[in-house]
Amino acid sequence: MVHLPIPRLEDYSISATTGFLPDAPPLTALQDPYYGPWEAIISNLQALLLSKKIRQEVNKLPVLSTIRLEAEAEWRRAYVILSFLSHSYIWGDTTPAETLPPAISIPYLAVSARLEVPPVATYAALCLWNFRPIFQVDVFDDLSNLATLHTFTGALDESWFYLVSIAIEARGAAILPAMLDAIENAREGNIDRVIPSLQSIAERLGELTHLLSRMYENCDPHIFYTRIRPYLAGSKNMSEAGLPRGVKYLDGSGNEPFRHYSGGSNAQSSLIQAFDILLGVEHRPTGDRKLGPQTAHTSSEYQAKSHNFILEMRKYMPGPHRRFLEHLAKVSNIRAFVEEHSSHGALTVAYDACLHMLRGFRDKHIQIVSRYIVLPAKEHRIANGTAMQKTKSTSPPSIRMALQSPPVQFQGLARTPQQQVDLRGTGGTALIPFLKQARDETGDPSIGAWARRLLTNSRNSFFSRDTETVKIQGLAGQWLDSEDVGGICHW
Repeated sequence: MVHLPIPRLEDYSISATTGFLPDAPPLTALQDPYYGPWEAIISNLQALLLSKKIRQEVNKLPVLSTIRLEAEAEWRRAYVILSFLSHSYIWGDTTPAETLPPAISIPYLAVSARLEVPPVATYAALCLWNFRPIFQVDVFDDLSNLATLHTFTGALDESWFYLVSIAIEARGAAILPAMLDAIENAREGNIDRVIPSLQSIAERLGELTHLLSRMYENCDPHIFYTRIRPYLAGSKNMSEAGLPRGVKYLDGSGNEPFRHYSGGSNAQSSLIQAFDILLGVEHRPTGDRKLGPQTAHTSSEYQAKSHNFILEMRKYMPGPHRRFLEHLAKVSNIRAFVEEHSSHGALTVAYDACLHMLRGFRDKHIQIVSRYIVLPAKEHRIANGTAMQKTKSTSPPSIRMALQSPPVQFQGLARTPQQQVDLRGTGGTALIPFLKQARDETGDPSIGAWARRLLTNSRNSFFSRDTETVKIQGLAGQWLDSEDVGGICHW
């Protein structure tokens, strides 16, 4: 039997030591003086945002050509700069801007096309290509030795938010060669070599969960929710935030369309998606329930829920990384191999341990979403309601009558909710149901009967005890802690 070749990491701009991060630290500046105007603004970004002069300065920029960008690192540096400048321009004033000037949009579109990423602040722009080691080392998985190149706010909290993801990418890099070894040994039927590969993967997944739990150390939920989150928004489903038509990238043609992109999301991490592909975890569109053996979708039901957010997020990954996942999906054989040898106890335990650790990682993610988005949103809602009630009860009749009219609202993502107005964030999403379903689906392939009971039992979930449906504005938009939604993104 002829097999498709197993992918080689180096063919997809992936390192065996740093994974999806670049194998050398990203450039801290473009050395060509021609790009000095870009570097001058990015180096003063926080001051320009604080003074609300960012648009004024960007509008003075010349339209710079990308022809002088040569090495891949230079293209990535340009992409990071233009991503931060574009989001600052859009969200850096009282009302969002629905057009990007040619000085940003023309080079941004060219750089994005070259790197095969959308012209928006993706996970690659915010994390993968936006860090530096404090001291030169070969690996980048030590949080105490990492710093960001750029942030919107200048706050430690924002840097830490990105750096935790960067450390996870670096620590998880060792899993990639182990993945490919496991696939190769499964092809050869070598159980004794597949087992240690799976054990190594499970151990490393546990380390990633520990790194994720360190988010609490230096990222304050209130600062994240109120100051950092607004700048991460994209242009898709953003009507309530002030961008009903999206954003137009002016290129001088005169007939530019309005574009709609999701903002940065950890769902754009190729590493996390690689884990699912290796272990055979299948994710259905959010809201789809697992089908029993006697149940089937009608074509109309399937078409109604055909959107799959995880696959959609692959469009926001660098092109080589996206193609690696596509190649990996074609050769992944671990789930079938373990099912075929399900009587081998050590093999099934090692495989189920990987699923258990991956589910634990997703449990931790849900806890962080609760702490940084759900709880602050509820606190703001309660505080706003209490303040309004108190003002009404203690104010003179004339003021009480005035309060009956619609209140003045701030524009953009920081606007004040008016009763039950639906606010949108980076993509207009309901993230909690997506995360819960993704977590529960992680346990579906489990082999051992005991492991299956453990991994598919979600009755003790934190969110299953909360029966209230609350509409919340968060990093990725409208987040609902409800199971009964049609998908993570409401198109």
